[in-house]
Amino acid sequence: MKPLEIQDLIKFVAKSGVSEVEIEAKDFKIIIKTPPHKKGKFLVEAQAEVQGQMIAAPVGVAPIAAPVAALAPVAETPASTESSDDDSKYIAIKSPMIGTFYRKPSPDKDNFVNVGDDISEDTVVAMIEAMKLFNEIEGEITGKIVKVLVDDGSPVEYDQPLFLVDPS
Repeated sequence: MKPLEIQDLIKFVAKSGVSEVEIEAKDFKIIIKTPPHKKGKFLVEAQAEVQGQMIAAPVGVAPIAAPVAALAPVAETPASTESSDDDSKYIAIKSPMIGTFYRKPSPDKDNFVNVGDDISEDTVVAMIEAMKLFNEIEGEITGKIVKVLVDDGSPVEYDQPLFLVDPS
């Protein structure tokens, strides 16, 4: 199953109101669950059989019908510096999942985006690998990249800010 098919399936299940869906094929198994009493959240678990060994791991918890990249204003921390005061006017592109962050489609290619690049809602800004699936992360906002917050090849958590975007 391709990453985009999985994302479409998650969105469909989230909109349908079903509490649990399980899909099993020859070489993989996907379980999508909505925990009770936690409206607006779902849990995605994935299992894959690799060389006769079953591997299972939670992929992450995300808001129902989550866009490919979640957006939120950047909050200041108590230990803010002078540049953090300026960061409050920017919007963060956040990771929609747990995985490994990549700025390039492959090692021999250029970065998807760099500081100073203009992006639109459908611009691919990065890629996150989760359980050997590569998921393209779209900007979901129109603006200019002002800061890259994660190093290439670094692990990222769900909802971790990846980029700062100036929407003006």
